[in-house]
Amino acid sequence: MRCPFCGSENTSVKDSRSAEDDTAVRRRRVCESCGARFTTFERVQLREITVIKRDGKRVPFDRERLARSITIALRKRPVDREQIDQMVSGIARKLESAGEAEVTSTDVGELAMEALRQVDPVGYVRFASVYRDFKDPSDFAQFIEKAALEEEDGDAG
Repeated sequence: MRCPFCGSENTSVKDSRSAEDDTAVRRRRVCESCGARFTTFERVQLREITVIKRDGKRVPFDRERLARSITIALRKRPVDREQIDQMVSGIARKLESAGEAEVTSTDVGELAMEALRQVDPVGYVRFASVYRDFKDPSDFAQFIEKAALEEEDGDAG
């Protein structure tokens, strides 16, 4: 593993432990050249996923970008980093196990919204406001009303 600080390949693992609900290994490393310490994560990747953006561009699926978006939606909410990591891992597993090498950004957004809906209703609405591009307060009201109706239908069935 190359040191992110000095670029040396002379690094060693000081500590390993499972992370993200046992779907990853967290390794604490130290660079033998500069003494810097850093953390790496090792995950099973079933397949490379390409995301087709709304403008038609194709980009590799980026777990960190998804985690940042979810983290922003959950800012100042009672959700810890481990829950966010579990959500991102769950979304990535669904995408990888779906059998498709390419998915749309809409698919990723819908999976993120569903995960947020189950974890934090405020984060769910915040994410939706950006993802669905709300223009004014009435968009929030309509979305919340629709979500409440879907919730009632889900409870009844």
